[in-house]
Amino acid sequence: MKILVTGGAGFVGTNLIKRLLTQNHSIISIDNYNTGLHSNHQDGAVYINEDISNLYKQSKYFWEKFDVVFHLAAIARIQPSFDNPKEYFETNASATFDLAKICAEAKIPLIYAGSSSHHSGKFKNPYTFSKDIGEEVIKLCEQHFGLKASITRFYNVYGPYQLLEGGYTTLIGRWINNIKNNIQCEIYGDGEKRRDFTHVDDIVDALIMIMEQQAYGYNFELGRGKNYSVNEIAEAFNINPIHKNNKPGEAQDTLNTDTTANDVLGWNPTKDVLDYIHKLKL
Repeated sequence: MKILVTGGAGFVGTNLIKRLLTQNHSIISIDNYNTGLHSNHQDGAVYINEDISNLYKQSKYFWEKFDVVFHLAAIARIQPSFDNPKEYFETNASATFDLAKICAEAKIPLIYAGSSSHHSGKFKNPYTFSKDIGEEVIKLCEQHFGLKASITRFYNVYGPYQLLEGGYTTLIGRWINNIKNNIQCEIYGDGEKRRDFTHVDDIVDALIMIMEQQAYGYNFELGRGKNYSVNEIAEAFNINPIHKNNKPGEAQDTLNTDTTANDVLGWNPTKDVLDYIHKLKL
């Protein structure tokens, strides 16, 4: 199959492309490299340096070649979204509408990476708002423009190719980097926030299942189904972080209790974050 992956030089995109290449698919990635890395490039894939807001400029011929699109590109993370809410909306909502409309017109199925932050409320922060509007754009195009699509919501993803530095890191990647470089780890709040940490291999399993089973028209919650407190993660790393003031806009707990991915796809995530941490050589 000929497959387009937006955000293909990023964390999840790289793991997805790596797997798709082992299945002998033809892959094109589009990424603007704001957070994606050239070092993530996989031999055999074609990488285009472009912002998704410019996808509508591509020719009809460009789009006719694809059998499916994985739309993973987005501006991520909650805290930076308070500083640049308009940029988040333009990328995560407006550009998603352009892509969804293109896919509808070209009759290309679209698999969209939403966010589990949906469950904390649309107005919890600008990031969640922009991703939620992206989901509604997908549903609008399904209902009125004939788009075939499914929405996936990722829960606290970790694993190979995760970001280790910068403002877009997540807890696991940031702490791995801090421990390796003798930097003090930090907890914001009392450490009792709980997160459903889900390994990227399990996420990729689900994404490929959707494609292979042509399971369109669904919302798939992609979470391990088990959560741990930040304090428990610190204990697994055998560290004593310092505590700082709580950050605004974040959910107290994330936990996937939805069984649609298992019922429809037969998806059964198996990797546990504590096992992952204990196997790290830090």
